[in-house]
Amino acid sequence: MAGPGPTFPLHRLVWANRHRELEAALHSRQHDIEQEDPRGRTPLELAVSLGNLESVRVLLRHNANVGKESCQGWAVLQEAVSTGDPEMVQLVLQYRDYQRATQRLAGIPELLHKLRQAPDFYVEMKWEFTSWVPLVSKMCPSDVYRVWKRGESLRVDTSLLGFEHMTWQRGRRSFIFKGQEAGALVMEVDHDRQVVHTETLGLALHEPEALLAAMRPSEEHVASRLTSPIVSTHLDTRNVAFERNKCGIWGWRSEKMETVSGYEAKVYSATNVELVTRTRTEHLSDQDKSRSKGKASLESRNIGRPIEMSSKVQRFKATLWLSEEHPLSLGDQVTPIIDLMAISNAHFAKLRDFITLRLPPGFPVKIEIPLFHVLNARITFSNLCGCDEPLSSVGAPAPGSAVAASGSPFPCEVDPAVFEVPEGYSVLGTERSEPLRDEDDDLLQFAIQQSLLEAGTEAEQVTVWEALSNTRPGTHLPQGTAFEEQLQLERALQESLRMSTETGGPGSPHRTPPALAPPSFEEQLRLALELSSREQEERERRGQQEEEDFQRILQLSLTEH
Repeated sequence: MAGPGPTFPLHRLVWANRHRELEAALHSRQHDIEQEDPRGRTPLELAVSLGNLESVRVLLRHNANVGKESCQGWAVLQEAVSTGDPEMVQLVLQYRDYQRATQRLAGIPELLHKLRQAPDFYVEMKWEFTSWVPLVSKMCPSDVYRVWKRGESLRVDTSLLGFEHMTWQRGRRSFIFKGQEAGALVMEVDHDRQVVHTETLGLALHEPEALLAAMRPSEEHVASRLTSPIVSTHLDTRNVAFERNKCGIWGWRSEKMETVSGYEAKVYSATNVELVTRTRTEHLSDQDKSRSKGKASLESRNIGRPIEMSSKVQRFKATLWLSEEHPLSLGDQVTPIIDLMAISNAHFAKLRDFITLRLPPGFPVKIEIPLFHVLNARITFSNLCGCDEPLSSVGAPAPGSAVAASGSPFPCEVDPAVFEVPEGYSVLGTERSEPLRDEDDDLLQFAIQQSLLEAGTEAEQVTVWEALSNTRPGTHLPQGTAFEEQLQLERALQESLRMSTETGGPGSPHRTPPALAPPSFEEQLRLALELSSREQEERERRGQQEEEDFQRILQLSLTEH
């Protein structure tokens, strides 16, 4: 196969791995480091796919974009993992996190400047995770993001920090951003340890070597990626359509309205929302592939090892509650905050992708969107300026003050003390006690697995997660636990089935099914999905019956007249 032609000088040097000449060419600043070849690949994407580590190192030193996705939708880091080279993964991962951090810091002044133009406010964003799979939804975590905004100062509080070692990490953290003449001050306040990490934006961006060194991943992190499938979850909204929900059966049907956080809201369904989950396994050993249990098909590619990939597409209905009376501005006040959080938070990234669509009129006081193939997120805005639950930090503006005279539809005074370091806390400067958390979708799914079944045994956790997602984390269990795993899952599924079909109520005694031959994996998964399928069929049957009743009533009324 011939390499790229002379019209792509950087690609030609990468193809031959002539990294010293590549270095000289980039120093001359005469070439576009992000130029795409006829297949849509940048020089960095080509170098990673070829496994040319020296060229990758040169390109990354010259700030080639690690966040670029290929025409097939794969990120540079995912392509690096597919090579199976630990050094390649470590290098790309380090620069990926470094570029994310610098982008986050660089975007803060623009965010604060934009917010300064908008009225001050306080609002709460409640995140609830739900699922259509039996036994799952009630065990999902939830969190409330509390947001204060005053002038060019912003504070966001959270209690669900992420996850580590397969468990949800809880704690009380505040992220404070304050505009300054030199840029911005960023503070991460750990209320549990009573310590504060501070960064001055200008200084952080002028110390790239120190920031890059802090982003170096551990050997364990790299090894974990190389022994786990590459998972990509994409929310496809290209064909989305919005429809008003209807209600009523006796008489004329009307457009559905609901009250959310004190505001009348129109209820819309967003149809044709597709969740695409793709899993690649070509970098895994046979043992790792047997643990993942994925059935991947082999796909040809022009360079590098062939892709082994399985794909799943599921269609969902998202739901929106839109209020035209709500005083918050989605574009001026809320979207900038979501943009900031989305840089390092997978939840907010999916929310941003959805709310940037052309929505019907109104503010989304509540929105429910799919996150993964078994998990939805429901986000509700509430307690605007402490109207539901009063706060000492938020109050009505004094008569004659600038806030009172601003003409804001919801004037409120935010106490400037909420943006200061609490008394008695230790200020540690820019040194962090832990690296920035990685919120990639594959790691998030493992966290969900642990959260769903944290009360059970190790055997239960692995088996039920296999039934829900057809994947399995990289834990090595003794061969003797397999039979017990099967029985635990069967008992859980039988209990779910019993509760949905018995008339005696949930308090009736439960008989453990006889321990016969352990069911196959396919049978376990079939049982789990059958429960959800029955519920869906029943909902559709009721909806069809309601529509038929309405048509009969309508026809009868027309006949009588």
